[in-house]
This record gives sequence, structure tokens and C-alpha cells, in this order.
Amino acid sequence: EVQLEETGGGLVQPGGSLRLSCKVSGITFRVYDMSWVRQVPGERLEWVASINLGHMTSYRNSVKGRFTISRDNAKNTLYLELNNLKTEDTAMYYCAKGNSDDFYIGVDAPGRGAQVTVSS
Repeated sequence: EVQLEETGGGLVQPGGSLRLSCKVSGITFRVYDMSWVRQVPGERLEWVASINLGHMTSYRNSVKGRFTISRDNAKNTLYLELNNLKTEDTAMYYCAKGNSDDFYIGVDAPGRGAQVTVSS
């Protein structure tokens, strides 16, 4: 079973930046596509970005040019750099195994996710 642990969330003003990290265990990390998804209370999970085993990346239109997904296979860690943050980016961010068509966020355990709050 894949285990995912997100860190790095916080409260920032509009235009600010954050860097999220996700430590991955339980799978051979380097062979999987990985993604970041986010969720606002009461709404569905929303795919944000993906990176495949060849380090090719893809993003939802609203974050293109502002967010950067990356991975360090030696550290089994996925990253998301968030720049020029907007209030509409406020959400709980999760890392996930898979890509935009088929992703899995793992077990919904206490402490999962990284809360990003963008507010002035």
C-alpha cells in the first residue's frame, strides 16, 4: 500500500510562494507517474499537476506558469513549487500516485494533506 506524507503548507498573502513536499513509501517510486491534487471543503478532488517517470510534466490551465511539479527519485519525494499564489488556490493539497486520468491519494489518515491558505 502506498504511503504518502505531505508537508510545507501554510498561510501566505496573494502573490506569495510555498513549496510542498511529499514523502512516498510502499511503492517503487521511480516507476510511477505522480500527481498533486487539491480539495476545497465540500467539493471534489481537483487534479493540479502530474510528472511521469521521464520527468515530463503537465498542469491544469489555472496553475500553468505559476506552479512547478518535480521529483527526486533518490529521496522518494515529490515536490510542488507554488508561486504567485491567488486566493482561489486555497485548498488542502494531496500528493497522489498516478496521473490526471487515474490518481489515488492513498489512505485518508489524520494529518494527511498540506493546507494552503492564500489571504490578505
